[in-house]
Amino acid sequence: MIHAGINAQIVTFNRGYRQAGVSRFTEQMVLALQRRDRSDHYSVFVNETARGGFADSPNMRFRYTRLPAVKPAVRILWEQTALPLLASRLNVLHCPVNVMPLLATCPAVLTIHDLTFLRYPDRFRPERRRYLTALTRLSARRARRIMTDSANTKLDVAELLDVPLDKIEVVYPGADEAFHPLPPAEVEAFRRAKGLPDQFILYVGTLEPRKNVELLVRAYSLLLQRMAACPLVIAGGKGWMFDQIFAAVKDHNLTERVFFPGYVDAAELAQWYAAATIFVYPSLYEGFGLPALEAMACGVPVVVSDVSSLPEVVGDAGIKVDAHDAEQLADALAELLRSNEQRQQMSAAGLRHAATFTWVRAADQITRIYREAASSTR
Repeated sequence: MIHAGINAQIVTFNRGYRQAGVSRFTEQMVLALQRRDRSDHYSVFVNETARGGFADSPNMRFRYTRLPAVKPAVRILWEQTALPLLASRLNVLHCPVNVMPLLATCPAVLTIHDLTFLRYPDRFRPERRRYLTALTRLSARRARRIMTDSANTKLDVAELLDVPLDKIEVVYPGADEAFHPLPPAEVEAFRRAKGLPDQFILYVGTLEPRKNVELLVRAYSLLLQRMAACPLVIAGGKGWMFDQIFAAVKDHNLTERVFFPGYVDAAELAQWYAAATIFVYPSLYEGFGLPALEAMACGVPVVVSDVSSLPEVVGDAGIKVDAHDAEQLADALAELLRSNEQRQQMSAAGLRHAATFTWVRAADQITRIYREAASSTR
């Protein structure tokens, strides 16, 4: 029996882009461990915006900080000062977002989701890039074990942070059970409620340079030159450096064809995926690329870029295109829009492939890694 701590301060149930990505990953990981393990004990450190989203159980207690730790600066201060004291009696501490408290005395497990700030430093705010570069490098050296979401990120961690490969293990996340094919009547009712057309191309993700949405806009403009295509829906909260996306839509005269519904609440994500004709995710770099997995789990044909971890996520079930080639992306979209048969084949293949990613398997790996970290020597 071990007593593990999990720093889940990143989790928030408030609306906004911070609920996306690593917040949902951490939330689902915590819930998977809670469902799986009745022998070990967990202390999960969360902020007040997560209250009501979790419930204590015999094997898991949630400890809420009174500080506004949802704010990045406050969270960083709490992690480096209060968390080492709170973790002093734990067997192992899991820090699932790149950084651990440098003064921690108990063994630590670190999850590194991606190294975008090193691969694409020009696409990050300077102060955030400097913080992540310094603290992730130090954390990787101090952690007993490191988990990554993909084999691609594992190689990045070894290369860019000079970490031995045998210290790193790939733990693929699963798709939340909410993501599955929906009844046609429910999908049609959702389309009517949102004012959506019968067919549309969907992107879901934070609006930021790394997601390559500007290239998607250019590709869509090329698509319209070739055929009378359905609208493009770009859903997601505004992250940073997003003005160029809106400028591209205006420059290509697409304001009547491209729609921005804003941040999509997690409770509605499955309906957005299910209502779409095609899901497209042309990101330049992903630690995993959870939206692509979620879309496949909902039975939607998926087109992604052929870089970083995305080929691992979609396998042979999705179309992969050059992340820098708008013409190639436009060709792939046109091919799918013209062939209902191909869309059906890709839908079935995507469902089969998505089913291989489960939180049950991930939770088994994570608990084993906790034990290895707790029993290992520095």
